[in-house]
Amino acid sequence: MTYGILKIHNHSRDMERLELKFDALVSPDNNYVNILQTARASGIERFPVPYVLSNCHHTLCAVGGTINEDDHVFGLGNVEKYGGIFVPPYRAVLHQYMREIMAGCGMMILGSDSHTRYGALGTMGIGEGGGEVVKQLLDRTYDLAYPPVIAVRLTGKPRPGVGPQDVALALVAACFKNHFNKNKVLEFVGPGIRDLSMEYRMGIDVMTTESAALSSIWCTDEKTEEYLSEHGRGEEYREMRPEEGAYYDGLIEIDLSEVECMIALPFHPSNAMPIRKFKENMEEILGGIQEEGQKIKGTKGEPFSLMSHMRDGEFYVDQALVSGCSGGMFENIGAMADILRDYGIPGNGLSLGINPASLPVMEDLMNQGLGAQLALCGATLRPCICGPCFGVTDVPANNQVSIRHMTRNYPNREGSKPGQGQMAAACLMDARSIAATVRNGGRLTAATELEVDYRQWKHHFNPEIYRNQVFDNYKKGNPEKTLTMGPNIADWPRMYPLKKHLLLKVAGAYEGSVTTDELIPSGEASSFRSNPEKISDYMMISRDGEYVERAKAVRGLETELREKGTAGDEELNRILGEIVRRYGGSVRDIRLGSVMVSHQIGDGSSREQAASCQKVLGGYANIANEYATKRYRSNLINWGMLPLRTEERLTLKEGDYVLIPDVESILREGKTEVEARILGSEIQNSQKSTVIKCTLDTLTEKERQILLAGGLINYYKEQR
Repeated sequence: MTYGILKIHNHSRDMERLELKFDALVSPDNNYVNILQTARASGIERFPVPYVLSNCHHTLCAVGGTINEDDHVFGLGNVEKYGGIFVPPYRAVLHQYMREIMAGCGMMILGSDSHTRYGALGTMGIGEGGGEVVKQLLDRTYDLAYPPVIAVRLTGKPRPGVGPQDVALALVAACFKNHFNKNKVLEFVGPGIRDLSMEYRMGIDVMTTESAALSSIWCTDEKTEEYLSEHGRGEEYREMRPEEGAYYDGLIEIDLSEVECMIALPFHPSNAMPIRKFKENMEEILGGIQEEGQKIKGTKGEPFSLMSHMRDGEFYVDQALVSGCSGGMFENIGAMADILRDYGIPGNGLSLGINPASLPVMEDLMNQGLGAQLALCGATLRPCICGPCFGVTDVPANNQVSIRHMTRNYPNREGSKPGQGQMAAACLMDARSIAATVRNGGRLTAATELEVDYRQWKHHFNPEIYRNQVFDNYKKGNPEKTLTMGPNIADWPRMYPLKKHLLLKVAGAYEGSVTTDELIPSGEASSFRSNPEKISDYMMISRDGEYVERAKAVRGLETELREKGTAGDEELNRILGEIVRRYGGSVRDIRLGSVMVSHQIGDGSSREQAASCQKVLGGYANIANEYATKRYRSNLINWGMLPLRTEERLTLKEGDYVLIPDVESILREGKTEVEARILGSEIQNSQKSTVIKCTLDTLTEKERQILLAGGLINYYKEQR
């Protein structure tokens, strides 16, 4: 199935080196302003394919006031000017809208959100950073080597009470840490598919991102056809299944009847296990997580506590939320209503909030009486936004535990602020077990522990909501439209190309993994997402409050060097002089920048700010043993930063200088191996410097040119 879809969309003559163009694009309001600004700086004239701008991430951001609405006005103006599709706030979470309106069999959709997954509808969705969306907007291609394909064979039938999140967490737990799915396409096959509803399939599919997979695709059947027909797109159905003799690069087998109710404990979706197993080893497991959380929180405020949630051998939680593209679907909410029927949530107990994934889902919940039933129970139905999933609403109190049916539970993803002494924890669960836990007064409970009469709820989609409320201006753009830019919308600062040599100063060196939520946090910091300089001030703030200051200091030295030919730093000037003596050229042939060093960098979101903020602060490279995802590595390249990878143990520390001599020649000549020379007192004394053997791995010719130019914006300016 994968080969067939990629072949149709490939614009090269080589199926091993793909150059893909997508059928549609989608971006949420936490990154579309940056994407549009990059596209405008690169010379965009129109949107060549349907481009959906969804306003679901920041409608209720914790700070910023009218900044959010300024972005929405700017987004609408771009849709009017270039011919796109605008989904106003509170109408739909972006992925639900794409399922309901855009996805179809054999299609490919690219999104600037990492959970761009529509495989259950026969659409190969890929979540990437904004730079890749810009390339599509400029009618260029998405380039990659043909990916490995893994078969996920489903058999059996889930037990009552076991939901799609349980299956997804079992998959993530088995495959993330051993890299089995990393940057691969998952093909879901097997007899177990036929007994799963479309929403159940979608709930599993959207979470494949957390297994580090590149994309996913499912066999289609009469249920797929029925779904597309109900959503007005019956003509887009075709049967999809592997051809006779198809072979795969690996196999995952899941017996759905054996899957238990799961819980993903802090601080990652892969830290998942059956609720039963967690209860059997609760004290030991919680002790380890509490210790990890204390390291994140540091010494500010009272100690981080999870053990305090154990009472009489049980685990109690404080908050329950079901939201977004994974949790907010109709069947999940209907199952919750069945579990909570005739129960009232006390005012002094845990709260239960539900964000339906779209206004059509909300409307049907009202029509079928489920909304009223849940309201009588004490659950609150909130707007159709990603709020709690992105950490911009429902932030728990200090030391509270929140259980959530959503996509991620990274450190501080729920919005807590350890730098200010406030720290909470989030656990991922399926909506059914969340409802069971609520019914038991906050005592952690698997849905399979309760006897429940599950009614067979069926969602009825009403197209009138989108017909009236979504602005579809595709192919109707007005080039004369003047864009309105609020005071917080700023252009990208000037970025500079590489020179003969690249001298890097370590601004941050870290143990373990650095996630995209640490590189640039979600939550209130993202209010400044449309102002590159302001949002960059939040980089690494939850993990290293001094990073920004160190990076800016290096950026200041580079400015002096660029403008005056010398820097106001005696040690640096000595090093520059020695580089010239040893490697040739002049001081003005040396580009100075900062570098981040860690064992693994880039796990998590596709948001490009995780790379662009580092570039704005003067970053020119990262050095890591591993880059967690293709999308993060692509972000680095598109922002003109070298993704240096090494097999060696990293011992670099803050303040070390690292030289990449003749970096221009390395890129122009298509070389892969790079010697990073650690400089210090050795170079001042003319002694041999320490060398780290690095690789750039595979780079396309376009990617090399982008790196030489100093980023995608410069690259397109040069072409123009």
